[in-house]
Amino acid sequence: MIPWIVVDTAPIPGDAGELRLLRRGTEFSIQLGHNELMNSRLSGSEKALAHLAAERIGARAGVRFLVGGLGMGFTLRAALDALKPDAAIVVAELVPNVAEWVRGPLSALSADALSDDRVELRIGDIVEAICSATSAYDAILLDVDNGPDGLTRPANDRLYDEAGLGAAMAALRPGGVLAVWSAHPDRHFTQRLRRAGFAVDEVPVRANGTSGARHTIWLAGKPGRPQR
Repeated sequence: MIPWIVVDTAPIPGDAGELRLLRRGTEFSIQLGHNELMNSRLSGSEKALAHLAAERIGARAGVRFLVGGLGMGFTLRAALDALKPDAAIVVAELVPNVAEWVRGPLSALSADALSDDRVELRIGDIVEAICSATSAYDAILLDVDNGPDGLTRPANDRLYDEAGLGAAMAALRPGGVLAVWSAHPDRHFTQRLRRAGFAVDEVPVRANGTSGARHTIWLAGKPGRPQR
C-alpha cells in the first residue's frame, strides 16, 4: 500500500491543535490528530451542501452566498457551478494555510475555485462574518467543525447555539436559507433551529453521493418573500 506523506501542517488559532495535510498517490486527507476531517475521495455531501442551498434559492438575480469553512474547496466549487455569473460568494476560512493548500496542492480538486472573480476570501472566524452582516446574504453555508457537535474548537459552538442562530437569521435576506453540514444527525439542533424561527428540513446525504457514510444537511429557511 502507498504510504501517507505529510505535505504540510497548520496550527488552528486558539491553541486548538494542528491540522495536517497528507497525500497518498492522488488522494488527499486533512486530519486533526487521529481524526480525518475530510478526504478528497469523499466529496459528495460537501457538494450537496451547495447544490441543495442553490436549489432552495432558485433563479434570483444577484445572489449572495456566505460559505463558512473552505475545506478542500468542494462546496465552493459546487456553489460556483450552480450559481449565475452575477452571483457573489464570500468564503470565511479560519486557518490561513488551508487557503494556501486550496490554491496550491489541492487546486485541481476545485478547478482553482479561489481564482473565480465571484469569490471573496476572508481569513477569519465565520462567526464574525455572520455577526457583522444584516440582511446581506441569500444563503449561509456552514461546514465547520464536523457540525453542531464540535470537534476542533469549543468556540465553534457559538455558531450553533441560540445566539448564533439568531445572528444567522439576521444576516439572511427574507426567504434566505441557512444550510448546515454535519457528520451526524442531531435532534437537539433541529429543535434549536425551529425555536430560532427557521422552517427546517433535515436531509440525509451520502459521503460520496450514492455511497459512503451517511451525513446530514439542515436546510433552514428564513420566513419572508425574496425582495427581488
